[in-house]
Amino acid sequence: MSKNRLRGYITLAVLLAVFSVVAFAAPFSKTAVFWLAYVFGVIAIAYQIYVFQISFAEGGSVKSKFYGFPIARIGMLYLTAQLIISLLEMILAALLPVWAAVIVNVFPIAFAVVGCIAADVVRDEITRQDVQLKKDVSNMRALQSMSAALAGQCNEADIKEIVRNMADEFQFSDPVSSEQTKDLEQELQNQMNEIQKALVDGDLAAVKTLCGKILGSLAERNRLCALNKS
Repeated sequence: MSKNRLRGYITLAVLLAVFSVVAFAAPFSKTAVFWLAYVFGVIAIAYQIYVFQISFAEGGSVKSKFYGFPIARIGMLYLTAQLIISLLEMILAALLPVWAAVIVNVFPIAFAVVGCIAADVVRDEITRQDVQLKKDVSNMRALQSMSAALAGQCNEADIKEIVRNMADEFQFSDPVSSEQTKDLEQELQNQMNEIQKALVDGDLAAVKTLCGKILGSLAERNRLCALNKS
């Protein structure tokens, strides 16, 4: 158990103790309304344990925990509102009808449950999109890195310039992959491997030809990327 979570549990325990002392030490009328107010107050405090677990789960990424703050905020808003409502109900226990107390207490807990679930769903979706984006740009990042490295393997000035221009085209290309660009990216990878082999073999004519093919494939990929965004 992390220190922060332990501190949170200790804080909740202290809050429960203080709430109970106020509830039973003050001369409130111990009617059904009082007990409803007390039970819903205890539920609000105990609910924070669930909020802690889904907001800042151990082992989750830093970004996932950051997106957990809205969930924690909803939990704290619910706790604050419910404790205020519970204390007011205890004060008015002799005057407030039971049915009114039930209705007043149901709304905060419904808000908390629905709000936390919705915020958790949003957090999961944002995290999923972040992971997907990292995955989607990995192919082009690898090709960009490889193309930049190839320029350093050229000794002939004119070929070096051609390879460097090709690397520049990669750097300015849309980095996000899609199902439509997957085949072209595989073709680009194969062509890059052929260029690397040609450089090792000293076949500069092949390098020049392959660079032209790569620029054509890259232009087609850029066209597909543009169409996907339109």
